[in-house]
Amino acid sequence: MSTSIGSQVRQAATSVDSIVTDYAVGYFNNLSTITFDAVQSKTVDLSSEIDFVSSLLVDAGASKEKVDKLASDLLERLNVQLKENQAKLEITGDTSKRLLDINVLQTHNSKANINTSLNMLGVNNDIEHAGRNMDTRVDLKKLAKAEQKIAKKVAKRNNKFVKYEASKLIDEKREEDYDSFFLKINPLDFGSAAGKSKDIHIDTFDLYVGDGQRILSDAQLTLSFGRRYGLVGQNGIGKSTLLRALAGRELNVPKHISILHVEQELRGDDNTALQSVLDADVWRKQLLSEEAKINERLQEIEELRTEFEEESLEVKKLDNEREDLDKHLEQISEKLVDMESDKAEARAASILYGLGFSTDAQHKATKSFSGGWRMRLSLARALFCQPDLLLLDEPSNMLDVPSIAYLSEYLKTYPATVLVVSHDRAFLNETATDIIYQHNERLDYYRGQDFDTFYATKEERRKTAQREYDNQMAYRKHMQEFIDKYRYNAAKSQEAQSRIKKLEKLPILEPPEQEKSISFKFPDCEKLSPPIIQLQDVSFGYSEDDLLLKDVDLDLQMDSRIALVGANGCGKTTLLKVMMEQLRPLRGYVSRNPRLRIAYFTQHHVDSMDLNSSAVDWMSKRFPGKTDEEYRRHLGSFGITGSLGLQKMQLLSGGQKSRVAFAALCLNNPHVLILDEPSNHLDTNGIDALVDALKNFTGGVLMVSHDISVIDSVCNEIWVSENGTSRRFDGSIHDYKKYILESADNSGVVKRH
Repeated sequence: MSTSIGSQVRQAATSVDSIVTDYAVGYFNNLSTITFDAVQSKTVDLSSEIDFVSSLLVDAGASKEKVDKLASDLLERLNVQLKENQAKLEITGDTSKRLLDINVLQTHNSKANINTSLNMLGVNNDIEHAGRNMDTRVDLKKLAKAEQKIAKKVAKRNNKFVKYEASKLIDEKREEDYDSFFLKINPLDFGSAAGKSKDIHIDTFDLYVGDGQRILSDAQLTLSFGRRYGLVGQNGIGKSTLLRALAGRELNVPKHISILHVEQELRGDDNTALQSVLDADVWRKQLLSEEAKINERLQEIEELRTEFEEESLEVKKLDNEREDLDKHLEQISEKLVDMESDKAEARAASILYGLGFSTDAQHKATKSFSGGWRMRLSLARALFCQPDLLLLDEPSNMLDVPSIAYLSEYLKTYPATVLVVSHDRAFLNETATDIIYQHNERLDYYRGQDFDTFYATKEERRKTAQREYDNQMAYRKHMQEFIDKYRYNAAKSQEAQSRIKKLEKLPILEPPEQEKSISFKFPDCEKLSPPIIQLQDVSFGYSEDDLLLKDVDLDLQMDSRIALVGANGCGKTTLLKVMMEQLRPLRGYVSRNPRLRIAYFTQHHVDSMDLNSSAVDWMSKRFPGKTDEEYRRHLGSFGITGSLGLQKMQLLSGGQKSRVAFAALCLNNPHVLILDEPSNHLDTNGIDALVDALKNFTGGVLMVSHDISVIDSVCNEIWVSENGTSRRFDGSIHDYKKYILESADNSGVVKRH
């Protein structure tokens, strides 16, 4: 070549970061080390190797025309040299089996080669590409930074946001501690944010996940500060992906707006629950630490001043340092006052208590709590931090009715913006001021509407759109029939041409989106004579001194529709096990019809499934005796249709796994359904189908649930577990919620500190 490959690359990519061009130069130069074996076995394709680096340069901002010309010239010369060296090999042999001469890539006066290029990058690991390994020493931090810049440039240029998949050199699963991640997303700024709007408006954008699947197209996101938005839509539509994109600032959220996302359960350690919540406010934690260090240094300065004369240079330096520290200490103090740091412990304790943590539990180590309680801790930490944008993903799934009631009341007075993904209608009716409906790769806004109003408005919009579509289709058909009939009629041809022009100008309407309807069906069962299940003066505990249930008198009939409610840990699961005779009471009697068959749905049903099997195979092993066609037909009655019943269950969504579990528990034709949190993971359509199926079931239903709308739709009797016993509650689920809120208000839990 007349010029070195380095010069050519840099001329074609003048606006690209040097870290990327150096990488490209090194990669192109390394093609000189390709061996005859690699080409002959087709593990290396010169064209694909060059295309790989060319696309990297274009994505980084290089001119496509210049890069294409560079790639074409380079490929042509490499192929010529390849043929020449193959001819030499046939005559003289070549023990190195090297087909490409390094002089093809650089002139004798060019010092750039693969080693020098990679040394500039600090490479010491292997880059894996096209099935071969190249010895490298890349600085992972530099490469990650370069690739992030590329991703941002591409996203900004195309207004497309992707869950970016970085180089194989970068371990994306590398753990990052909470404090570092918090400060990375929400950097502490001592500059004044006064006057800056905390509204969020992101103009038209596309959102993709890493595999190229588009979640949103030409979407707009508008969140007004202080509003509470419910984000709703079918399972798998991408709601959680949108939340994660906001949480990681992959979308352009202004930097002065703090963000916190409740997604994963807290990792357990020796810190107490209360201390864990206090530590969640990393700003406060860092400011207090910095305040302590400054005070310590100020004390050192006072001691050092005594060792020097008053007018000495050393004393002047110490005084200057003290003045700077005093100013910074004043800034820190102002920040701490603004965030009411002195009231932090009382506020953290109040939030924990409202979410079900007793005073004793607040002082237990976080590692002693189960996964469900650690999720509550994550929620408590987020509420305590009070970010400008609070992102919640199905928060009610981890809570009982009292805790949901507390959370609803808390969010009603939340001083910033809330975006919550939930299918709990009652929760959204209580908390949401606006609804955002995600569907068909877009976001529709229903401002000033709770869930029920949104649902009615959405249906009315759909009917209106359907009428407009039907009317236009009828009008188009009528005009087309006239055109087809009279287009070649001399007397009518002018009128036909006029209608053709009208038809071309008509706006093209898309048919309204039809939501997939889902239906569940529980099998009918034969009637049994009472008693079905009856508890008389039942007490249970693992010792007489520590009773979990005391003096319980309850009964369940074939027509019962009962909701069992109460705080977590108050004995609901114990009562269910006693009723199913998995536990024997210390005192009292449990009477059951000997022919009774019970189906028990647990919220941890996934643990009992073989996720590597299909739903049909799993059910045939667990409930043998039917044909595959019968199992598929039965699954179809719970919305698992077509190929869903034949693919591995690990590929199914959470809601689809729940439907498989519902289908399985009905194969023994139960007389009574005992359901533990049945609505978890189901979307709105799934919940509607479940409610209808339970209403039509001919047997008895006992349900443990936090979903007030499901309880209100299905159940006509409330059992309450509290204070070591279970009893019938005189009133509806709404009366019980009022009772809970009044009790909490009297204890001061709901009130802010």
